[in-house]
Amino acid sequence: MSLSLPADPLRARSLTGVVPQMSAALDGRSDWFAPAKSAVVLVVDGLGSLNLAARAGHARFLAQAGTKKDVARTVFPSTTASALTSLLTATEPGEHGIVGYRARVPGTDDVINQLRGWDTDGLPLSWQRSVPLTSSSGRPFFVVTKREYAGTGFTAATQAGAEFHGVDDLVERFETAADLASRTPGSLVYLYAPELDGLGHRRGWESDEWLVGLEKVDAAARALAGALAPGVGAIVTADHGMVDVPRHRHILLREGDRLLEGVRLIGGEPRMLHLYAEPGEERAVLHNWRVAEASRSWVLSREELIASGLLGPVDAEVAPRIGDVVVAARSAVVYYDDRAADKSPQKMIGQHGSLTPEERVVPLLRLGAFA
Repeated sequence: MSLSLPADPLRARSLTGVVPQMSAALDGRSDWFAPAKSAVVLVVDGLGSLNLAARAGHARFLAQAGTKKDVARTVFPSTTASALTSLLTATEPGEHGIVGYRARVPGTDDVINQLRGWDTDGLPLSWQRSVPLTSSSGRPFFVVTKREYAGTGFTAATQAGAEFHGVDDLVERFETAADLASRTPGSLVYLYAPELDGLGHRRGWESDEWLVGLEKVDAAARALAGALAPGVGAIVTADHGMVDVPRHRHILLREGDRLLEGVRLIGGEPRMLHLYAEPGEERAVLHNWRVAEASRSWVLSREELIASGLLGPVDAEVAPRIGDVVVAARSAVVYYDDRAADKSPQKMIGQHGSLTPEERVVPLLRLGAFA
């Protein structure tokens, strides 16, 4: 079957190249960035390039720091666990193995959360298969984020070898990152701001609350740029963008629904499902979903997804983690398994995970020595 998938912006860089190019810039060897003495990568979780452009009046510093061409392409699925792992390992999900928010452990009926399953379900650190740049770059590497992430399995799996600094206050966090980079020549600093993503999930990125959060991030980014010592560069990017999906656009999968016929397990997330079929039912599941949902979602078999290259090269060990059928929303819809007892995820407004430009195109803004 011929698949019609969205094209990425012609000038979009890959998120996987950001940290290696920043490191190369410290030796004056980068193809992307000007030479620098040390560097900060600020990840504003949930801030897509189109989200920023639509609300530029509330983020004048960030909006003026780049143009429409200053963008990067995040990975697929466009979700935090996959994207942050790719950023910090310089590898695609097909290699590092974090293929979505929730994925099946091959040979079991366990569908594990890829952000928290290390701590709640005993995922081994080896589940993340690539070596983090935090331990392999050969440079001092600092992580500056909220204190709650200290000692978590995801932190250990993706940020091994880094010096961790937990700072809850947003402004203080940005100041700490600037200070570390400024007084440690040759260093890389990973600065993570999850606040905007949380607001987007709860209230939607078009809400007043999200705008207030954006204004706070913009002010903190302005202060970060002002605090950088001469010769220190910084990049502002994101793991994914966001779309708002109102409740009447929820597709609820209930007992007896034909779309559940032959489906043993459901993983992924509401805009990017991994469907794990009963043995022998793979083709029937693919057919049922294509007939019903092809007008509003991309529906691919595992083999088609691997062949598309969207996951990068897929290792044989990773392939069974991918659903037999993958459903990526292209219109403003989400899919929920309504048989689940916990209905709280259905309260989310802001969503991501799929292939649309709103979700996959993120800023790549240059500050300090990189500007």
